[in-house]
Parts: sequence; C-alpha cells; structure tokens
Amino acid sequence: MNVVTVIGVLVLLAIVVIAAAWWYTQQQRRSKQLRQRFGPEYERAVDQYGERGRAEEALSARAERVEQLHIRPLGAEDSARYAESWRSVQSRFVDDPESAIGEADRLCGEVMQARGYPMGNFDQRAADISVDHPAVVQNYRLAHDIATRDDDVGMEKLREAMLHYRALFADLLHDGGLSPARQVRRVA
Repeated sequence: MNVVTVIGVLVLLAIVVIAAAWWYTQQQRRSKQLRQRFGPEYERAVDQYGERGRAEEALSARAERVEQLHIRPLGAEDSARYAESWRSVQSRFVDDPESAIGEADRLCGEVMQARGYPMGNFDQRAADISVDHPAVVQNYRLAHDIATRDDDVGMEKLREAMLHYRALFADLLHDGGLSPARQVRRVA
C-alpha cells in the first residue's frame, strides 16, 4: 500500500469516527432535552414503547403535534369562573364524592378545551397534556382511571382522585407546566 492510500484511508476513518461521535452527541443531547421536558412521562414512554429510541420518537411526535395546536392561557374572567366552579365541585365532595369526581373530570376537560386542547379520546388528551404539563399528566391518568371504574372504589380512592384532579386543574388554570419555549412564543 502506498502512502497516499494509507493517508486516504486514515482520513476517511477519521471522518467516520468524527461523524459517529457527532451523531452520538446529538442523540445524547436529544435524550437529555426530552428527559427534561417530559420528566416522569419520559420514563413512562420508555416503558410503554419498550426502547428509548421509539419512546423518543413518540414524545417528539407529541411535541410537534401540540406545537401545531393553538394552546392559549385563560383570560382573567375565565380563570375566576373556573376557579369558582372548582370550589363548588370540591365542596360537594363531602356529600356526594362519586358525583363530585365526575364533575371534576368534566371540569378539567372543559378547561382543556377552553385552553385549546382537542377533546379526542382520553389517551390522546393525556398525550397532548403531557407536552405542556408533564408533571401532572400522571395525576390525570390516575384520577380518570378511578373516575371511570365500574366497581366501588371506596372513599380513599375517591379522595385520591380528587387530589389528582386538583393538581391537574391548578396546573391547567395557571399555565404551570407550559414549556418555556411555548411561553416565549405565546408572549411574542
């Protein structure tokens, strides 16, 4: 082998190594960003899809989908009206917990719709909510599961559902989970 060929092979090998290192670094950065953005929802997606790559693709697709929606904050009047409705639902919990849980579920859905989230099936709603409210989407899943059970769940589970709905409701009402990028774009 002549010197020119050896140098050519070494240069090509160096380019391949640099490209592979760049690709690996980009993948690590993407994973870190998705982990930070989605919090516990990231690990849930990895469990659901069985591998990190597929989970990250799904989470990225969620984020892209929600970026296309016109999610907006509530105005002061709407926020006050919904907050009053929530206080009413909570006060009814003592006398009629099952009804209050159903009403809490309905009210959370109403706030989501007012904010601009589409009201498709539950799984799609939860996926959409996970983009801007990753810290409380699990609350939504747990509360909804309790609210839609056919069996008698007991007072403690109903109380848990109400607490889960309250966490979601508060986050929705006050933009608690809206990603910083979407906050900046919304203000601009």
